[in-house]
Amino acid sequence: MFSHFSLFARPGSIPTTVWVLGFVSLLMDVSSEMVQTLLPLYMVTGLGLTAVTIGLIEAIAIATATATKLFSGIFSDLVGSRKWLVVIGYGLGAVAKPFFPLAEGLGAIVAGRFVDRVGKGIRSAPRDALIADAAPADKRGASFGLRKSLDTVGGFVGPLIAVLVMMMSGGDYRLVFWLAVIPAVFAVVMLVTGIREPASKQGPGKRQSLAGLFKRSGDLGRGFWLVMVAAGILMLARFSEAFLLLQAGDIGIVASYVPLVLVLMHVVYGLCAYPVGVLSDRIGRQGLLIGSIGVLAVADLVIAFALGVGGYLIGIALWGLHMGMSQGLIATLVADHSPDNLRGTAFGIFNLVCGVALILANLIAGIVWEQSGASMTFVIGAGACVVALCFFGLVSMRTALTS
Repeated sequence: MFSHFSLFARPGSIPTTVWVLGFVSLLMDVSSEMVQTLLPLYMVTGLGLTAVTIGLIEAIAIATATATKLFSGIFSDLVGSRKWLVVIGYGLGAVAKPFFPLAEGLGAIVAGRFVDRVGKGIRSAPRDALIADAAPADKRGASFGLRKSLDTVGGFVGPLIAVLVMMMSGGDYRLVFWLAVIPAVFAVVMLVTGIREPASKQGPGKRQSLAGLFKRSGDLGRGFWLVMVAAGILMLARFSEAFLLLQAGDIGIVASYVPLVLVLMHVVYGLCAYPVGVLSDRIGRQGLLIGSIGVLAVADLVIAFALGVGGYLIGIALWGLHMGMSQGLIATLVADHSPDNLRGTAFGIFNLVCGVALILANLIAGIVWEQSGASMTFVIGAGACVVALCFFGLVSMRTALTS
């Protein structure tokens, strides 16, 4: 009986492809977080940019990724192959890293974020479709959860490295940015040598015509589109982590320790993503996803009204809990409601919806931050969570969102 309710699947039951993609995500996230945890403060203190400008840069970065995710997913369905699109995407992520230590102004920062986000756009939908192709249906939640958990290990290892290097170097941002190149290169090498596509689901024999693909798009039914609406509303409530880091500076956390904020968030995220994925395979996705939205609303309010560092860190931990409860679940729902030959397209549409919503969320957050302050930004985020919860209350999704 105990094993029936265990929140952990046997490691051998998770396909090798999922493990490799998980460790690739870990390494690339180490690299990205070494940059991203310091970049907002570097842009403000080193380059003199404003919160509105940072919000605009984040919006441009997300728009760039969004513009490529849909086409990359569709293309992977057309050619019947995912791996090399994923390799190209991660490769561009590695190429982008030197832009940041070389930056002398806004142009290089925007260029680096552009190349990085193009890479993310190319790899995201094929990677998630590859996981869905490789994972058995009864291990799908666990597989997506595992990939997210390994990804978030990078999310706290990267900031820890950034803190240590900042402390040892006397606050040398550029040194941190240069060191971030190393794990990015290792990630690409691991991906090239360690992944074999599931031949039974993808391969040259599975090529489709564009006309045939569009004709089959009707196979994405009501359940899939309800998942898209839910995901879009949720993304409106969740703006960039850059604003969490700016708030850390406002409450008095010194620059060298700001990356520890994301260490805390990613530790919580990583610890719960895999168990939640396993649990969702057994009890369904809907209740867990609704609960995650409530957690985000509480996190926003705690951060908005925190009187000191302690309260702020509680809010950050709750934000991490929300991410761990929701990110793998939403990806699993997309896989649940898309046929094998449309999975790349389905994840492309999903990423398009989320990207458009995040563009709006970041622009709104930047404007509100400048006009009304940090607290109101997080209050509005909590309000968007309430809208998301109302959506789940008004629209019956029990059939559509149950695995």
